[in-house]
Amino acid sequence: MASIDLPRALQDYFAFAETTPTRNGRRFSITLPYVRADGRLDRLQWWYHLSPAKEKALGDSAPDALRAEAIVRFRVHIERWLQHTRQDLFGDGAIPQVGAEGNRVVAAYRVDPVASDGMLQDEETQEAGGSTPSESDHRPANKTAFG
Repeated sequence: MASIDLPRALQDYFAFAETTPTRNGRRFSITLPYVRADGRLDRLQWWYHLSPAKEKALGDSAPDALRAEAIVRFRVHIERWLQHTRQDLFGDGAIPQVGAEGNRVVAAYRVDPVASDGMLQDEETQEAGGSTPSESDHRPANKTAFG
């Protein structure tokens, strides 16, 4: 399932626009801007059309009804896109970020030297360029490679 982790509803990030009407009807777009993993700004767009006949049949509420339907379809499209490309949509800014699924850093902390005791090589071993295990490199049996 697609991972969307945003503080507000997804549609709150959408931008809506209408092009100049033509004799064939009115065209609308919904845009979701996002920041790619490489830091560049990109967007997803969804276009929909309202013909004069459909507008006449639905009355004054036609643009709103069509917009609501387009929002639902666009949301499904975004969720499928995220799922198929194995990406996550996240962030707490005005423009969400997209990154590889499960690869986002939630928080970064300094390493506690007491908690990582025995994880670092001795300075003598590093200076000598050797990687031969010594007594100080031995890890107690109750410790794993990850601490």
